Amino acid sequence: MARRCELTGKGVLSGHNVSHANNKTKRKFRPNLAEVSLMSDKLDRTVTLRISKHALRSIDHNGGLDNFIVKQNDEKLSERALRLKREIRKVIKASAAAAA
Repeated sequence: MARRCELTGKGVLSGHNVSHANNKTKRKFRPNLAEVSLMSDKLDRTVTLRISKHALRSIDHNGGLDNFIVKQNDEKLSERALRLKREIRKVIKASAAAAA
């Protein structure tokens, strides 16, 4: 499995360890990923995603998984997250049509 956040697209970056003598050795900056189960209010079920801790804070800041994923750009989302976004949009559209 790739080390990439399913919601933000955050992945591995490369750089250098720099010693006091200015010697440079290769290193990797890995995102802090976790397998998280999140509750979707619109779908009334839990969804398991592999996301970064930064994305988890962003979800809380935006008022839940549904609001965050609808606002997120499609290029950053994984295939599972895109499928989830389509399901959420379908439920929102159906509830708006029923209310009208």
